[in-house]
Amino acid sequence: MPVVNPYFTFNGNCEAAFTFYRSIFGGEFRSFSRFKDFPQAEGQTLPAEALEKIMHVSLPISEETILMGSDANPRMGSVSIGQHLSISVDAETKADAERIFTGLAQGGRITMPMANTFWGAYFGMLIDKFGVIWMVNSEQTPAA
Repeated sequence: MPVVNPYFTFNGNCEAAFTFYRSIFGGEFRSFSRFKDFPQAEGQTLPAEALEKIMHVSLPISEETILMGSDANPRMGSVSIGQHLSISVDAETKADAERIFTGLAQGGRITMPMANTFWGAYFGMLIDKFGVIWMVNSEQTPAA
């Protein structure tokens, strides 16, 4: 069964927001990475000031729920309230991720097609026909 978690996108204050959330919920970050920690595609380098921004952070707040977030990639523009929250679905298999993504995309708009990523997952993003932003992810394992 898929796992669903909230994913927040910030305009440069992701680290401050997640430090605040951790002060309330406790726990430790499961992941915490900056844009500088990952390869940049040729011709698509980020401005120096963006390299210190958060590419991905996750904070487990219960056995079932993980708060996740990032700063907006400056190449993609900024976000506004109402567009800063996505729903992240972690599917058990690549086939399940594809099924969920295809279903949610009906009548919507794909913003990042499903593809294998440099972080080792099968991942894609879309805005459904109701304006909800979805991220579909399947961690890659030999059986996936």
